[in-house]
Amino acid sequence: MQTDYVQRFLFESLDIRGRLACLTGAWRKMSEGRGYPPRIAELLGQATALAALLGANQKDGGRITLQVQGGGPVKLLVADCAPGLKLRGMAKHEDQPGGLLGEGKLAVTLEDGKSGQIYQSIVPLERESLAASFERYLAQSEQLTSFLALHASSDAACGLLLEKLPGADARDADGWNRVTRLAATLRLEETVDAQPYGLLVKLFPEELLRVFRLEAVQYHCPFNLENVERVLRGLGRDEVESILAEQGEVVIRNEMCNHEYRFDRDAVEAVFA
Repeated sequence: MQTDYVQRFLFESLDIRGRLACLTGAWRKMSEGRGYPPRIAELLGQATALAALLGANQKDGGRITLQVQGGGPVKLLVADCAPGLKLRGMAKHEDQPGGLLGEGKLAVTLEDGKSGQIYQSIVPLERESLAASFERYLAQSEQLTSFLALHASSDAACGLLLEKLPGADARDADGWNRVTRLAATLRLEETVDAQPYGLLVKLFPEELLRVFRLEAVQYHCPFNLENVERVLRGLGRDEVESILAEQGEVVIRNEMCNHEYRFDRDAVEAVFA
């Protein structure tokens, strides 16, 4: 069975395009050992599925980063999709009642893989829905009418994005209404261990679909000791020595990748040798 993928597709007779993402193993690797409460994990899973959906549409190896800053329990949430649909992400949160996001903002950052230019758009989080906030982003920045469904649990995350192209109403005045009603019925459990084409045919049984090459998604956040050693050398020997004297070791934590690097006296000597 296909797992960890993005499937791009097109409604042949409607001028509506779509992308379906399903993440299982990649999502479990990202969330493993994090200890997120269920509702925090669900929100991060939704953001990760959305990052995969967006990454599959980038040309020339572009990078997509979603960053949520909220006034509720979720203070910062990041989902990043690098070229090759390599995902990583994290969430910082506090234990407090109320809605997850509160007043805040969603930042969508695109790094063009060809030119290296960076583009960023920011929309307010006015409702307790990441999907609704992103639909508003597409309407404002891309002038696209869209439908977005995001679902996640501790085991899987999925997303379905539909975009209405300019000629859609001329080809079928009821087409958009018809397919979005059907799309709203998608449930997370339907996507797990399902063939993507079969799932789409089941979801849209009366529509003519063209599917494109299936794109594999992976979690990618390797342990990188050399980068951390460069950081220590950048701090300078005196600063590192003072930390070592005070704490007995130097500990650097990479929140994005959930890695911890520890340097005792011998390790520090080796860094500055």
